[in-house]
Amino acid sequence: MTEGIERTTVILVDDEHLIRSALATMLSLEEDLDVVGEASSCAEGEALARRLQPQVALLDLQMPDGDGLELARRVAAVSPATRVLVVTSHARPGYLKRALAEGVLGFLPKTAAAGELAAAVRTVAAGRRAIDPELAAETISSGDSPLTPREADVLEYAADGAPVDQIARRAHLAEGTVRNYLSSAQAKLQAANRHEAAAIARRHGWI
Repeated sequence: MTEGIERTTVILVDDEHLIRSALATMLSLEEDLDVVGEASSCAEGEALARRLQPQVALLDLQMPDGDGLELARRVAAVSPATRVLVVTSHARPGYLKRALAEGVLGFLPKTAAAGELAAAVRTVAAGRRAIDPELAAETISSGDSPLTPREADVLEYAADGAPVDQIARRAHLAEGTVRNYLSSAQAKLQAANRHEAAAIARRHGWI
């Protein structure tokens, strides 16, 4: 450890091992950033935050046992001083709006450069926002989504043409509940079917 440098403690929560390892390596090259723990699920991430009380939690949005924004709430409950930075491949306006509503301070795509990521960690640790500028501009122009967060989630899972039973497994919901969310989303978006609804929502940046 370098003397005289104030260090920022960071935990990483991402179920993709290669990406998590790459992020850990990039951040560990910075003199003032300390990756103190890694997790591959929401449950592990919550336990890690509770035990380590890090200054920054770097979270993915989608994990096998839940939603990264739900985890952000859980982290805030068990470690109130921890600031959250989301780094995701789902960098869309709808997700950014939900993240900001949950008190997330940072939001970057996984395509961000190493220097940009390190700078975002420092900014978030200082209590300031670090939002990808292109995504911020898109979000301003996208308008407010008529979809509830759960409707948006289900449409996101339906976007690749998945059948209802598969969507239900992905979203950890009953098939009947999925049908209800899809029907409601279709009605709100005036779409003929769930595939058209997903296309409309994606075009507007709502999923």
